[in-house]
Amino acid sequence: MEFRQGALGHMEILGSGQVKESVIQQSLASGEDPRCRFCDSPLRHVFADLGMSPLANAYLKPGELARMERFYPLVVFVCGQCFLVQLEEFESPAHIFTDYSYFSSFSDTWVDHAKSYTDMIVERLGLGHNHRVVELASNDGYLLQHFVAKGIPVLGIEPAANVAEAAIKKDIPTVVDFFGESIAHRLVAEGVRADLIVGNNILAHVPRLNDFIRGMKVLLTPLGVITLEFPHLLRLMEENQFDTIYHEHFSYFSFHAVCQVMAAQGLTVFDVEELSTHGGSLRIYVRQQDDGSKPNTKRVEALVEREKAAAVTDLETYVSFGEKVKRTKRKFLDFLITAKNEGKSIAGYGAPAKGNTLLNYCGIGTDFIDYTVDRSPYKQGLFLPGTHIPVYHPDRIKDTRPDYVLILPWNLTDEIARQMSYIRDWNGRFVVPIPEVKVL
Repeated sequence: MEFRQGALGHMEILGSGQVKESVIQQSLASGEDPRCRFCDSPLRHVFADLGMSPLANAYLKPGELARMERFYPLVVFVCGQCFLVQLEEFESPAHIFTDYSYFSSFSDTWVDHAKSYTDMIVERLGLGHNHRVVELASNDGYLLQHFVAKGIPVLGIEPAANVAEAAIKKDIPTVVDFFGESIAHRLVAEGVRADLIVGNNILAHVPRLNDFIRGMKVLLTPLGVITLEFPHLLRLMEENQFDTIYHEHFSYFSFHAVCQVMAAQGLTVFDVEELSTHGGSLRIYVRQQDDGSKPNTKRVEALVEREKAAAVTDLETYVSFGEKVKRTKRKFLDFLITAKNEGKSIAGYGAPAKGNTLLNYCGIGTDFIDYTVDRSPYKQGLFLPGTHIPVYHPDRIKDTRPDYVLILPWNLTDEIARQMSYIRDWNGRFVVPIPEVKVL
């Protein structure tokens, strides 16, 4: 194990040997029902069945194309007791996240979002140099760098060593480990507590959900605040965003479900915002249960009522979703078949995890998509898992002048359309696949 002295005086773990491989569930093979990761009830109701799929971020090097790839069932369940939507755990977080290909700083939209959040939360909470901000799954420092610029002490906790190294190079103190109750107790013993805990798009990635929430409670000061952002399950269902389902996302949260999860560990959701990010997300504000200084806002009451109207505690709401997914698949394939029969060329933009779910579920390879491009140099020169579509630098689109550019990270359509507006020079057009195929 390698250590580096951190800015806070504690040791930063650069190669944790403490992460144990999780026991992979074998319930499907044994015929037993899987169990809910929150309430431990048997999972007997299917939300969506997306067939067999590789890990969405398991990109291949050129020399690996002839090897056997691992495919796992991409079957999503809904718990009949607490209504948490979830996948089984087929691969451990240590295998998925120890060496990760997603670097947040390559999305201008996301970095701008982080800067706006920092300005807002610093003013709202009155944060200064006497406070500390801890981010869970801090990635490459895309967010904490903005707090550092304001002179506010920070600590990142990031399990992917290769990504964390980028943050450390920015002088952002980072612990390389998976967050949970044990690491929270260790940090508290070192004198580290958090006035603000931030978790952006991490909650879905946590298989041991209750342990993760207990860890936040331990680390949070008595009057501290937690903010968590995650895709809103209601928006996923309303807008047919099934491609956001992949093995790295273990859980999918309604507001109803996340409030239950927090309350079970002595935490209270006292405010909520609806965001446009990732196709429609929630940002929840959480406090210690006995902190009487932060009453619930009207936005909490309004969203509770809206979800009641959408019947989020009715199983039929969930089990009917699968048919919408099948219809979208057929329409998407119809478009691609027609375009190729007309002699049109199609390239992709982006190599996101959601794109790999879409392509594998629909059985789309280089017979339809010639290649895709991505701004991240960590993905260029690789091949998409399952489909083996090559990933190039964005300049390749200028060289090949495709008739259509399929935007796989459709949540960034506006940003990408601006960056790639030059495809109009040869009458190229953008295609967005979700919620249904649209040519722009």
